[in-house]
Amino acid sequence: MVRKMDGTKERDLIRWLLAGDIAIQYQVNRDLLNRDKPDLRKRIATEGWGARYLSKRRANGHWGKGFYQPKWISTHYTLLDLRHLNVDPDHPLVQDTINMIIEEKKGRDGGINPSQTIQVSDVCVNGMFLNYASYFNSAEAKIESVVDQILAQKMNDGGFNCRSNREGARHSSLHTTLSVLEGFTEYQKNGYRYRTDEVEKAIASSIEFILLHQLFISDRTGEIINKAFLRLSYPARWFYNILRALDHFQYAGLKWDDRMQPAIDVLIKKRNKDGSWNLQANHSGKLHFEMEKVGKPSRWNTLLALRTLKHFGKLKSSESFSTRSSVET
Repeated sequence: MVRKMDGTKERDLIRWLLAGDIAIQYQVNRDLLNRDKPDLRKRIATEGWGARYLSKRRANGHWGKGFYQPKWISTHYTLLDLRHLNVDPDHPLVQDTINMIIEEKKGRDGGINPSQTIQVSDVCVNGMFLNYASYFNSAEAKIESVVDQILAQKMNDGGFNCRSNREGARHSSLHTTLSVLEGFTEYQKNGYRYRTDEVEKAIASSIEFILLHQLFISDRTGEIINKAFLRLSYPARWFYNILRALDHFQYAGLKWDDRMQPAIDVLIKKRNKDGSWNLQANHSGKLHFEMEKVGKPSRWNTLLALRTLKHFGKLKSSESFSTRSSVET
């Protein structure tokens, strides 16, 4: 546990984070200490949480009962978890499963569609799929139709809503917009070129949609859209929250925008005296295993918050997280 605030708080935080899972260790070194540790990344698949997730893969290549059932132990959400752990993107078993999904679950509209009765693909599911399919280096030709399906659902306000092609929704959803934004950003980061100009425009309009709402505030009433957006959950699954959005902004390399400040203020207020952040909520459903406990200090949320504050220059002056002042691993 991290000690109370004193002159060694920074070192205490780093020691505590580096005592966590190998995936946490890798990302702390990369994102807070600016140290490239490829050896740590290789170990994510063979140690700790990464190895436990991979061990649950069935002989048919799926997790759970198949692509989307049950939550949260299905193939879809397990692949999303493995992507967030930063398992080696060239992991052959993961790539084989993604190729199988493309063959088995591609719908008439070109999107990934696990439903036997709904004819149109869910754009939120496809945003998440594009995220991990791009991260795990899927062949561009195999995911072009997924890009087509997502782009076709872009709404007039610049964002996306999974109900637009099923129930006629006319206003974008923060949940769906962020999932699509994460997918398109990963697609772009990994060098895919198909419809790249349109993808770039969709990224820009999605960012603007989120910023227009100051990450959680109605642009019409000025009220909080949903108090659940302020609860720090991990894994977030498909649910939107302000830390997930802020962490994505730092990952995408966005520059500071004053419309981020209200969310940053909320985040800072949630910080514990010892410098950590708690896991405030989870999402009900079956789990392969529990990574962290609700109500307790969370290494995931602490890592995400610190790298966000670091990127946007919002850390306290005493928190440099330099390799000189931090413990060695």
